[in-house]
Amino acid sequence: MPVFFINSTQVTSGTVTITGPLCDHLRGSLRVAEGETFWIGDERRRRYLVKALQVTKQAIISRIVEERVGPVPGSPTITLAQTILKGDRMDWTIQKATELGVAALIPLVTEQGIVRPRPSRSDAQQERWQRIAFEGAQQSERWDVPIVTAPQKADAFFAGQSAQDTKLILSERSSGSSLQGVVLPAGAATRVIVAVGPEGGWRRDELDLALQQGFLPVTLGSRILRAETAAIAALTVIQSRLGELG
Repeated sequence: MPVFFINSTQVTSGTVTITGPLCDHLRGSLRVAEGETFWIGDERRRRYLVKALQVTKQAIISRIVEERVGPVPGSPTITLAQTILKGDRMDWTIQKATELGVAALIPLVTEQGIVRPRPSRSDAQQERWQRIAFEGAQQSERWDVPIVTAPQKADAFFAGQSAQDTKLILSERSSGSSLQGVVLPAGAATRVIVAVGPEGGWRRDELDLALQQGFLPVTLGSRILRAETAAIAALTVIQSRLGELG
């Protein structure tokens, strides 16, 4: 059974109170009954083996049987800034990026991007993407859940990143460095940011702005990849080089 995530505020005095959609899922789909045990995790990188004491339609009250603290991260965190893709391609990218261990996902609005988020749907869309990341973290048994931010315009995003971060931008038709050879930081206190453009690529002015803000153009070789494929390929290369894969 996978690890199910809750908020640490639901943990009090040796008990865990589970409500809402997770309660419905455990009680309805998985048919968790009183006396059964399962694993719960929270944002503090802690896991709890809990035993269900009371199961109702409103809540599952459980007792903590065992507690574990997650390993201390030893590698840089990774942030994926992905131009919003059409339909389920964005959903798929968020799911796979979560499985590959990103710490944060930033949906980008770019000049050549096909999707323009509607202000009236912005909150609901962000909640949906966060739920996909939540489910992906559970499925892959992560110790934490990546944060999915509200969509940001590309120019504001490029200008808002710290000079201390390693900032990479995929640019398939540029003379950029190979991602395989670019210098990556070491240590958990550092961050790698990867920006991925839309299906039609970055506009020249967007790419120029990114370079002015310290982003390094990188390529994945001679192949021209779809945007979602490029994102996952880049994350795979980075995680492999950091020793997190392979």
